[in-house]
Amino acid sequence: MTMARAIPLLPADDLRVAKAFYVDGLGFSIRFESSQDGIAGILGLERGGIALTIDAPMSGHGRGVCVSLEVEDVDQYYAEWSGRVGVLRAPVDEPWGARTFDLLDPCGNTLFVMGPLAAKGGRSSPGSPGGSV
Repeated sequence: MTMARAIPLLPADDLRVAKAFYVDGLGFSIRFESSQDGIAGILGLERGGIALTIDAPMSGHGRGVCVSLEVEDVDQYYAEWSGRVGVLRAPVDEPWGARTFDLLDPCGNTLFVMGPLAAKGGRSSPGSPGGSV
């Protein structure tokens, strides 16, 4: 038996706020949405090979989740997203061999964006591991 993929389930307090952040701010597309009032319910999101599910209100599960998003070009996503949403930390080359930055969503969840180390000129190395978003 083979596992195909894991989709993080992120808690939210209000689907409208989460939708504005992920769809308008980060450019995710809506895969599905189920809500009676637009505030409580479940929202499936996707961008490239990354899928997320937002659950509001999510009781009985952890809060303050941290999810890693692997991308091919960290600086490209930083340039796109930092103009739309708050960023916790600008991209840095980590000593363990990745380039990273962090976002905090409006519900307190951390998005840890990581990709290959930057090549000269501040761009990621071509052909390095990491999924396309």
